Amino acid sequence: MNKQINAVRKTRLKMLDLVNSLSQDQLNKIPAGFNNNIIWNLGHLIAAQEGILYLRGGHNLRIDQTFFDSYKMGSKPERELESEEIENIKSLLISSIDYLEDDFQKGIFQEYPNWTTRFDVEISSFEDAMDFLIFHEGLHLGCMTALKRLIA
Repeated sequence: MNKQINAVRKTRLKMLDLVNSLSQDQLNKIPAGFNNNIIWNLGHLIAAQEGILYLRGGHNLRIDQTFFDSYKMGSKPERELESEEIENIKSLLISSIDYLEDDFQKGIFQEYPNWTTRFDVEISSFEDAMDFLIFHEGLHLGCMTALKRLIA
């Protein structure tokens, strides 16, 4: 499992490298034809991890409910974020993997109920959920790469 957690961590570090040179305005920009921006994508990854692994796994959120609601599936940017909020998202992008790894080591994910994703992928274990999370992270890395090309 550490291999999967490390895959998410490495992907997120790559994402931070991708966006660290972008300004606040660029991170908040929503190009024509898109319904979100780069900073929303980063926040969404944190909310998705919480939803897929914690809520679906029968656990409480490790993040604030308001943050979760702002970035969960079906949400979209409602306003431009200030620099402090952007830095918080960047920090959470990594710290959320750290506490996930800690919770995994503690064994809190022993039981995990079955569910089916909107992509019709059946998830029946924490391992399946981690595999899906890795897929989801890659999907959004592609989105952010496309967004960066349009705004940079």
